[in-house]
Amino acid sequence: MKRIFIVHGWGGNPEELLHKLLKGKFSKIGFEVVAPKMPDTNKPKIVDWVSHLNKVVINPDVKTYFIGHSIGCQAIMRYIETLPEKQKIGGCIFIAGWFDLENLEDEEEERIAKPWIEKPINFNKIKKIARKISVYISSNEYYGCIEQNSKIFKEKLGAKVIIEENMGHFTNEEEINKLSRFIKKLAFL
Repeated sequence: MKRIFIVHGWGGNPEELLHKLLKGKFSKIGFEVVAPKMPDTNKPKIVDWVSHLNKVVINPDVKTYFIGHSIGCQAIMRYIETLPEKQKIGGCIFIAGWFDLENLEDEEEERIAKPWIEKPINFNKIKKIARKISVYISSNEYYGCIEQNSKIFKEKLGAKVIIEENMGHFTNEEEINKLSRFIKKLAFL
């Protein structure tokens, strides 16, 4: 059976509107959907989030897929780095994924984000393991760096990057109709 793991973002949880819509869509088309609550979500740490995914995702294979939102994208990439290179997964959809951020609210947020931004990612290994990668970034992403993040996803991961118009950070602040239309067109390309 195809499995999909949906990883929420910083300060988020699996009960957010985006994640509920994702669960509904992929359950209807035959996926077993797992949306874990990530640890210490308001102060996410790489080691804790990757460790949690290692406990939740058992025996990943070509029928295993991932969807990440925001820092959840980073957590998935860093989890994939821990897999043996010969292992393959079906693919990833990254929503509001990033490698760099702007407009953080304060020094505390900058301190939390710093390791996620600065710790290198083994892009080549991720490309070998994940068969397909698609990235959705909004034209008015609250945390900026749209061109820079898009370029890294394309060049370093060979990802298909789709710029969605006016979706902000794909959060509950967006209209339900906009999020629903977005979810309908999502697919593993």
